[in-house]
Amino acid sequence: MSKHSFRVCFFFSRRFRTNAAEAPEDVKMMFNKYSKHGTMNIDQLRTFLEEIQGETSETKAEDIFNSLKHLNIFQRRGLYLEDFFRYLLGDLNLAFPHCQGVYQDMGAPLSHYYIFTGHNSYLTGNQLYSKSSVTPIIRALKRGVRAIELDLWPTSKNNGIEVRHGRTLTSPVSLIKCLRAIKDHAFTASEYPVVITFEDHLNPELRKEVAKMVNETFEDMLYVPELEDLNKLRSPESLKKRVLISAKPPKNKKGESTKEKPSTDKQRDIADDDIWGSVRPQEDVDEDDLEEDEDEDVAVPEYRKLIAIHAKKKKPGLNLQAFLNDTESVSRFSLSEQALEKATKDYGRDIIRFTQRNLLRVYPKGLRLDSSNYNPMLGWTHGAQMVAFNMQGYGKYLWIMQGMFRGNGGCGYIKKPDFLLNNLDHKPSNSRSSSSTMIRRLTIKVYMGEGWNSEFGLSHFDFYSPPDLYVQIGIVGVRDDTTTERTATIQDQWVPVWNAKFSFSISTPELALLRVIVRDHDTSGKDDFAGQTCLPVKELRSGIRAVPLYSKRGEKYKHVKLLMSFEFE
Repeated sequence: MSKHSFRVCFFFSRRFRTNAAEAPEDVKMMFNKYSKHGTMNIDQLRTFLEEIQGETSETKAEDIFNSLKHLNIFQRRGLYLEDFFRYLLGDLNLAFPHCQGVYQDMGAPLSHYYIFTGHNSYLTGNQLYSKSSVTPIIRALKRGVRAIELDLWPTSKNNGIEVRHGRTLTSPVSLIKCLRAIKDHAFTASEYPVVITFEDHLNPELRKEVAKMVNETFEDMLYVPELEDLNKLRSPESLKKRVLISAKPPKNKKGESTKEKPSTDKQRDIADDDIWGSVRPQEDVDEDDLEEDEDEDVAVPEYRKLIAIHAKKKKPGLNLQAFLNDTESVSRFSLSEQALEKATKDYGRDIIRFTQRNLLRVYPKGLRLDSSNYNPMLGWTHGAQMVAFNMQGYGKYLWIMQGMFRGNGGCGYIKKPDFLLNNLDHKPSNSRSSSSTMIRRLTIKVYMGEGWNSEFGLSHFDFYSPPDLYVQIGIVGVRDDTTTERTATIQDQWVPVWNAKFSFSISTPELALLRVIVRDHDTSGKDDFAGQTCLPVKELRSGIRAVPLYSKRGEKYKHVKLLMSFEFE
């Protein structure tokens, strides 16, 4: 036990005792049950792992003993209670192990997977006047993002190509820098394919230049489809370490650039949303919604050949339902978050059928100038593979996105639930699981937490006392699975002990995520953030487990973690 002093004014200070992390009563009971005379040998540890933790690995107990060699456990032939407690809070006992690796079937078509997708991947900040750079592209790829969006525009003299957010004050970055950054970092976090979506605002001559850049940059990494492959999507497994281009095939008149005439529906959206006059985010007019000239005399064949996934637009006046049920070709179609919400009310099943064979990309509405995000669940429950997110900031929806794609080894691809691929006899917004591994209820106990005094400054949370920490915990998923609880607030403690138990019913575990947020209660203002994590429920390990927490921006803290238990029914 140590003491911390907080200066209140010039002549006075307050002292607080900081308790050392101590094993909770449940841990003591488990240790006493599986040990003898205060020591747990390797066979007893192996029994604990099998009966309580659900682990049957023959070498796991040996690995744990080897990791604790500095405690001289081989001289005393076993673990003391403190050793056992430190193991439970250590990296060999995580609720969500990073070493699990890819375990899902990766041999199905791309349309059968959720794909970790970025929006305006080159922007460093807001959508109106921030800088464009390769830095956010590299950061996204290192975190496992598999779909990068680049907006292609001609330079001011119309003799080069730059990447920028059109009709805004954002600065440009050269296309070649973006392509090289993608090549160098595409497979740092995952060997599964990277999709580059081009939003193309170029003339035919510049498209030829793009084709040359792409070919010279990626060489053998680039997947160039055969003509017969355009009517089917290959699997992530067959496309390992390959880069795919997705764009709308050009259909220009000779010597003319693509016209920027939005369709009638999109014009109406712009009229509703446009508060910036001539300066407005180009994403209000998605490339898939732009009108085109019908003459295909000059289609830039070298550019068109690169496009592995064709983006498709709905012609003005065509009924959305008829468009979605067009099965002649495989394509990618884009909808804004608002358009998706509207479409799902009338055409929910048609959207799901469309996504069984095609790709659906959902993008943030244009008024999200601060690079905020939207709830991804509506897109996911309707089969949308590419729910495009702004990765520049933070917030609960981005944490949910990061949590979803921590699954399946963090490879950037998550297999969609079977009920979205086969059975449509359900309401998409309130889906029921058809999984062979059913999870009806998850019971969680939050024991304690530690590490804040090592991660943060003494007065980070409060100038005059240690933090008053509490935990918000809940399930994020389909409508029936969305609920949140919270622990009591433990005052003036760097090592809070809650011993709080919660139980959550779960109808659709395939889309259920455990969301945990720790906050410091502040009586005079907004509660301070103290850590968060979001994890796929189906990949949580049962038993008493360590749960590391992350910063607002999704960076893992070195020391801050919770001790929790998980029990599935």
